[in-house]
Amino acid sequence: MGTSDSERMVAVPPLVILDCDSTTIFDEVIELLAETAGTREQVARVTERAMRGELDFAESLRERVATLAGTPVSVFAETYPKIRPMTGIHRLVAAVHERGGIVGVVSGGFHELLDPLGAELGVDIWKANRLEVLDGALTGRVSGPIIDAQAKADTLRHWSEMTRIPLAASIAIGDGANDLEMMKVAGLSVAFNAKPIVREFADVVIDELDLAQVIPLLDRGRPASA
Repeated sequence: MGTSDSERMVAVPPLVILDCDSTTIFDEVIELLAETAGTREQVARVTERAMRGELDFAESLRERVATLAGTPVSVFAETYPKIRPMTGIHRLVAAVHERGGIVGVVSGGFHELLDPLGAELGVDIWKANRLEVLDGALTGRVSGPIIDAQAKADTLRHWSEMTRIPLAASIAIGDGANDLEMMKVAGLSVAFNAKPIVREFADVVIDELDLAQVIPLLDRGRPASA
């Protein structure tokens, strides 16, 4: 018996891209680093200025990182155990993999902590900022281009090309204004634990702090291929 064209069509695997801080994890990594380094109050003041719109993301990141100058690199090992993976992240990763898909994390945080976290969570690909180190201590500067809103959108496009999963089959999940550009690029945008501006923009809003709530969306509106 022959097979019809419709029977030969299969759903394209999903490409799920998450923000890190307050999305993949409960925490804000820069605040955890600052707490370990003893500069949390300084970081909080810069964060407050950014929330008031006095600083853009890149400026606020540079100012917060500057407070870490002179901190020994041992801060990474001391901080990592404090990171709390978001409820449901393991279930979401497993569900994407069951569908033959790819999970990525793109972060305005730092590779020094995202590298072990990504491996622990079973994430396939990730990208973040890097902190400059000299003579075993942080210099208070970021090394290389800052991962801002545009960089997140560019990363999603690049990963779509790299994995050959079309943007139409991508889902971008985030909580803050820095995620809006990648959410515009994605086939489906999800506001998770999100600020009001993100909730207004997103296709789907998830209030419960459980990433397993994303799983029913994995099969929603994914294009088919022969």
